[in-house]
Amino acid sequence: MKRIAKFHKVSFEQFKEAWIDTFGPTGEPAIAEIYQEIQLPKRATAGSAGYDFYAPCKIQIAPQETVKIPTGIRVEMEENWVLKCYPRSGLGFKYRLQLNNTVGIIDSDYFYSDNEGHIFTKLTNDTNEGKTVEIQKGTGFMQGIFVEYGVTLDDDVTSTRNGGFGSTTK
Repeated sequence: MKRIAKFHKVSFEQFKEAWIDTFGPTGEPAIAEIYQEIQLPKRATAGSAGYDFYAPCKIQIAPQETVKIPTGIRVEMEENWVLKCYPRSGLGFKYRLQLNNTVGIIDSDYFYSDNEGHIFTKLTNDTNEGKTVEIQKGTGFMQGIFVEYGVTLDDDVTSTRNGGFGSTTK
């Protein structure tokens, strides 16, 4: 098996800024505790393709509601690889839980972004059965799969990333 990446936590300062932006000011001691307990993504079994991302706190999503989650995670990977993020299969099956961008794409140069390559996810409970999704702290809610990719023969891109989400189209 080819080893091409390593997960890290973002700095506490980056996490705190993202947390407050998402959930509002909740007190630095509470944010510090959440940050300390962030788990790096792991595979559940030797045969698992996906690395499970764990909820940094209890997450409750009512029907048709959306929540943005700062994971506190960044990933350093070799060039020509991408991390594709999906909801955990069981949550999608039971609740129609969806990532708002369908598949999250984490490029290899995102690690060097102004936001430290902080991976966020935006989840929507798209249930048509009226079910509220409740994800306990420390429970896997998203999975990331590393995929190698190629480029066209006439590709001549030399620009580098200097920002976070959407920065490559600015």
